[in-house]
Amino acid sequence: MFGILLTAGAALAEEISVSVGKWEATRGKESVFSLGFLSYFWVTLFLLAFAFLIPKDFFAPGFPGGFVFNMASLPTFLPRVGLEILQALAGAYALVIADRSTVGFLHIITIPLLLVVDVVLSYSVGMPQIAGMSLIIASLVLIFINHGIKRRGAWLVVFCAVNAVATISLFKYDITHFNSVEAEQGIVNLVLVIFFFVMALAKTNQNPLRMLAHPVFFIQSFLMGAGGSVMSFAYYFGTASVIASAKRALNILFAMFSGNIYFHEKKFWVKVVSFLLIVIGLVFLAR
Repeated sequence: MFGILLTAGAALAEEISVSVGKWEATRGKESVFSLGFLSYFWVTLFLLAFAFLIPKDFFAPGFPGGFVFNMASLPTFLPRVGLEILQALAGAYALVIADRSTVGFLHIITIPLLLVVDVVLSYSVGMPQIAGMSLIIASLVLIFINHGIKRRGAWLVVFCAVNAVATISLFKYDITHFNSVEAEQGIVNLVLVIFFFVMALAKTNQNPLRMLAHPVFFIQSFLMGAGGSVMSFAYYFGTASVIASAKRALNILFAMFSGNIYFHEKKFWVKVVSFLLIVIGLVFLAR
């Protein structure tokens, strides 16, 4: 339950951040690369700060804490870095191009695929979890049938949803067997910050560091940092499929409202019905 509560707070902060980012990017105020930089800047600082401020066992007995990086993790860590770069780049473009609700609903594809991975990794998955997954899939079919998802940018979202299976699974494996959350995620995010900073300068001649002096961009970046930091720890308190299910369901809820209120997206009530099916599925998953 604690992991799901962390996920709820993280999802809300991230939705506010991405909605601001989408609004500013569509107005031409920030490039895709600056958007990526702002998304990962604060979360990187937070995680590296946690590595030195949060002691071992702070959250729970056995919680790694501190900056712990085992070189034995490199065979799984290095592939994850490469996949995370692709994930972040595709996600930034999808954020600008696709509808908010399209992003929310198509991300649900990650969940049944993660269930398979959890079974392979010997995590406990029973009939209630399988029933929950079935309801979630049914909700996705419902919204497709009623044309509640637009095709624009959809392929980028599908790529992110499938690729997330690998990145989340590698992340869960590394923090379970080798590294602390702070070290694992802090290093990955530092690589992403450097990547987007260099790309922003090289491709658009835009210095994203200077954008942090603007209140809107500062809030956008800070909220994403807070949400991303909390989300990293949430995976420690539950199996990957359950935490990812909670995150995807909450992402859909918040994306539906922001899409309807700020971006004037259609088929709102069809999306509400689909969301309710997802919530019921989530109840089964959490049992």
